[in-house]
Amino acid sequence: MVAGHPVPSASEDRHRARKRRAFWLKQLYAWHWISSALCLVGMLLFAVTGITLNHAAQLEARARVATREAALPADLLPLVQALPSRGRGPLPPAVDAWLSREIGIRPTPEAEFSSDEVSLSLPRPGGDGWVSLARRGGSVMHEVTDRGWLAYLNDLHKGRHTGSAWSWFIDGFGAACLVFCLTGLALLWFHAGRRPATWPVVGLGLLAPLLIALLFIHA
Repeated sequence: MVAGHPVPSASEDRHRARKRRAFWLKQLYAWHWISSALCLVGMLLFAVTGITLNHAAQLEARARVATREAALPADLLPLVQALPSRGRGPLPPAVDAWLSREIGIRPTPEAEFSSDEVSLSLPRPGGDGWVSLARRGGSVMHEVTDRGWLAYLNDLHKGRHTGSAWSWFIDGFGAACLVFCLTGLALLWFHAGRRPATWPVVGLGLLAPLLIALLFIHA
């Protein structure tokens, strides 16, 4: 007894240690399965598109190009002609609204100006596009290039022209993957004593890409 308090026995110490271990295992399992559920679909997407991107040259599809012609209404043509002859900037709201209504393109933040035309670049996942508005006559050319669904998925993997919402998704997905991997590593540590092959296998997973990078990838 120390200062009126009984000294805990060895069995009580072991019991407390088991309770702490059980608590942390329960927490790790919970975070591991929640993060794995959140990551599941995204991880399948990024795993498959990682393979397709690695073989992009063999899987490249023929692009389909669609072109459409139109003409600006007479009351909108002066608005286009009044735009600067060089540089970049927004379109007049009325012209932007007409393009959205007639051609089906979303309002764009900037257009590129030249003395002959006003052009809009419309890149998108899996393809490209552009619109040209002639200052004389008001003719409108709209071209869309579609490289297929595989190119679309590959561009989702790269975050190419996917917008801010997809960018936020990638950040959230990456955070969930970190939780999944770190809780998995902690669970490996907890169970490594009963599974002697744990750390050699983990070491192999580290050593294999490191050796490939050092021996076979040259700057």
